[in-house]
Amino acid sequence: MYDIQYHPLVEDDLKKLNNSVRIEVFKKLKKILTSPELGELLGNKNGMNLTGFRKMYVAKKQVRIVYQIIDSLVVVKVLVIGKPKFKS
Repeated sequence: MYDIQYHPLVEDDLKKLNNSVRIEVFKKLKKILTSPELGELLGNKNGMNLTGFRKMYVAKKQVRIVYQIIDSLVVVKVLVIGKPKFKS
């Protein structure tokens, strides 16, 4: 199982979500920690290079979790949790 690290702004992202969605996010994060490779790989799209990052959706694709697997540290680093700003 992986440990988890959060980007400092993830706390602000979570505060913007209602409680029921926040619960779904934490359930999904638990699943990510046991099988981080389940997330869909991101790449270089729309002028944003997110190569090496993955995404998973929560709440019927209303909320996206973007994260990176760092195998050398056995860590999943969560970068953002929130509504997708663009289609990928």
